Formats: sequence, structure tokens, C-alpha cells
Amino acid sequence: MLAIQYLFNALVDLYLFVIFVTVILSWLVGFNVVNRHNQFVGMIDRFGRALTEPALRPIRGFLPNLGGIDISPILLIVGVQAVRIFVNSYLFAPLIRGGL
Repeated sequence: MLAIQYLFNALVDLYLFVIFVTVILSWLVGFNVVNRHNQFVGMIDRFGRALTEPALRPIRGFLPNLGGIDISPILLIVGVQAVRIFVNSYLFAPLIRGGL
């Protein structure tokens, strides 16, 4: 059971890392530090957006327009962390305490 919990937490950490990379890359593109036409940057951008946009799109749907500031990644990070805490506390902890 510990292996499943470790795998779950590793996947959550990886997803959070992808969110951070996508946010930082969008800032770098916005400030013209990097260019999306670069093949490597474009590949990272497409990969990050493919993983994060399905979760960010519904969040952006109910957020008010803040004049170019997108706080949906922050809410996604908080939500992912809340799910992690719930799963670790209420699903894995009783199973581990029970000896499974």
C-alpha cells in the first residue's frame, strides 16, 4: 500500500511541476525572453498546455476577468494539494494503519 501512496504522491508532484513549468514558460514568452517558434520551447509549451489546459479551462470559466492576470493556476495548485491531502488522510492512512 505504501508503494501505491508513493506513486500517487510522485504523480501529483510531477503534475505540480508541469503546472509551474507551464506558468513560468508563459511568463518568459510574455516578456519576450523565449520564443514559441523555437522547436524545443514549442514542444515544452504544447506538452504543458496539453496536460494543464483541461483542468484550467473550467476554473477560468467561473473566475472574473482580472485584467490580464490569470490566477487559475494558483487555484489549480490549491485544488490538487487539497485532493492530495484528502487522499493521503482519508484513503491511504486508514489502510496503512489497518495493516494493508
